[in-house]
Amino acid sequence: MGEALYRHVRAGADDAQVPCRIYAPVGGHRDLLPYLVRRLLENGANTSFVNRIGDPRIAIDDVIADPLARARHRDFAPAPNIPLPIDLFAPERRNSEGVSLADQQAMRALDEAVAQSPSEQWTAAPTRGEAKAAARPAFAPADRGTCIGSVIDADEIDVDRTLALLVGAQPAWDARGGFERAAILDRAAAGIEGQRGLWVAMLAREAGKTRAAAIAEVREAADFCRYYAAQARARFASPTALPSPTGESNTLALHGRGVFACISPWNFPLAIFTGQIAAALAAGNAVAAKPAEQTPLIAAQVVRTLHESGVPADVLALLPGPGETIGARLVADRRVAGVAFTGSTSAGSAIAQSLAARAPIVPLIAETGGQNAMIVDSSSLAEQVVADIVQSAFDSAGQRCSALRLLCLQEDIAPRVLELLEGAMDELVIGDPGDLATDVGPVIDEAARDALEAHIGAMDALRLVRHRVALPQTCADGTFVAPTLIVLDRMERLTQEVFGPVVHVATWRASELDALVDAINGFGYGLTLGIHSRVDATIERIVSRVRVGNVYVNRNMIGAVVGMQPFGGEGLSGTGPKAGGPNYLPRFAVERTLSVNTAAAGGNAALLAQDED
Repeated sequence: MGEALYRHVRAGADDAQVPCRIYAPVGGHRDLLPYLVRRLLENGANTSFVNRIGDPRIAIDDVIADPLARARHRDFAPAPNIPLPIDLFAPERRNSEGVSLADQQAMRALDEAVAQSPSEQWTAAPTRGEAKAAARPAFAPADRGTCIGSVIDADEIDVDRTLALLVGAQPAWDARGGFERAAILDRAAAGIEGQRGLWVAMLAREAGKTRAAAIAEVREAADFCRYYAAQARARFASPTALPSPTGESNTLALHGRGVFACISPWNFPLAIFTGQIAAALAAGNAVAAKPAEQTPLIAAQVVRTLHESGVPADVLALLPGPGETIGARLVADRRVAGVAFTGSTSAGSAIAQSLAARAPIVPLIAETGGQNAMIVDSSSLAEQVVADIVQSAFDSAGQRCSALRLLCLQEDIAPRVLELLEGAMDELVIGDPGDLATDVGPVIDEAARDALEAHIGAMDALRLVRHRVALPQTCADGTFVAPTLIVLDRMERLTQEVFGPVVHVATWRASELDALVDAINGFGYGLTLGIHSRVDATIERIVSRVRVGNVYVNRNMIGAVVGMQPFGGEGLSGTGPKAGGPNYLPRFAVERTLSVNTAAAGGNAALLAQDED
């Protein structure tokens, strides 16, 4: 690609005076062909040096111009046609602020926040409770001997009193309108971002989140608030005018349903908890928030932040406690006008049955589990595949709804990919999630650890466990599970969702692609699917056949971004609509049509005022 330049440099030159290095990658065809394609694309770009030097229309002075001098001449102003990250979603909303893990000063500040997090001082209690129950201690999953706070669980009296207050306050909150509610949610987003250090510390201590995962969760929580605020302005601020005959006016308005019960999980105790509440509030509902039993301390801090941002205390209430008592009591109460739930498929099914047994019929917005697969064919780049497998399967210790559970490798490349994957797994750092160097933290509690170890033990008895990472001694006091690779002899072995750092592998022949997709559909889940292929026809074939909510091609299959990748599944994976998408907020609302006979007031004034022309 640079032969013309090479010939020019070498023409008549003395070897000793004009050294010239030739960059020549060496390797097999399967490794170098994709590399060559990438180089062709880069060198063929309009701004490429190789492209420009061969274009006779471009003066040599322009080719060798100092880019720093050019930037200085423009006063280092950003390119006008490329938005800054903060303006990516402008003018609708402001993007959340991120932090680079390479920013040493920022990382030192977060290290200090984690180190100085107050032991045994974080608290959670019912918003309107009278503290009748004894406080229970909360422990860190990375060190079960470390108490990080205390929790007072709600009881049935708390639920009854809270629902009465929420029912009374909801009409006034709905009447405040979309613009006012949106302004409060925007303040909440700013408040969440302003406490990043606190959240990173709490997520590490209470939820076992590693640094990168915690930072991403703070961003997602802020994004939810701003996205739903923008939706409230657009769809809840004023009625929509509908087509009408002369002499009549018709409008459609969205209003809150009443009191929503928001029941959230422990694996995203900040982002999902905040997102459910923000959506319900934006639509004009009051909210009874029931966090996961394992993560009430983070939930309590979210509720405090929302109250400080302007959400009235009698519009949003926290009700910590077990799902089988507090959650069930909320779902069964006729004053609850809707339920937003994220959690296990079995719990979601129980909630649906409870709601179906009472009247009036109310909506259930459920996001449940996933038997998530990644299909990898022989055209894929092994190194990229392995990097995406590791991130998809082991980030957050595999405790994401979207995490990779079943890796489907075309048999032609399986040996090579598995060899690389084992090596990549061995490089993972397992330990204290508060430490920046940690890649994999603990699972949430002893029950989760024991269930995972029982599954791995059963697979090991069948001699299907291919590789396990060694746990360091520093993990002895926490609920850690070693990242594990299991090669299945048949896919039917995978009978349930395995919620942790465990990857199951199945191989397939090129002629079996349709059967493979049918088998994945046959699990009944439909949350996420990953595809790694460089053949467009293969990608289109899979996408047209698979029944899942989110498909990711040639990338990892986790980390959906609010407004860009609305998240949610189908089948056993949830009811929809997708969180962080344009159809989510209306599900929290009722629609009301208003028809007015304007002729009764003397006729159509607008029509009478028109000129004859």
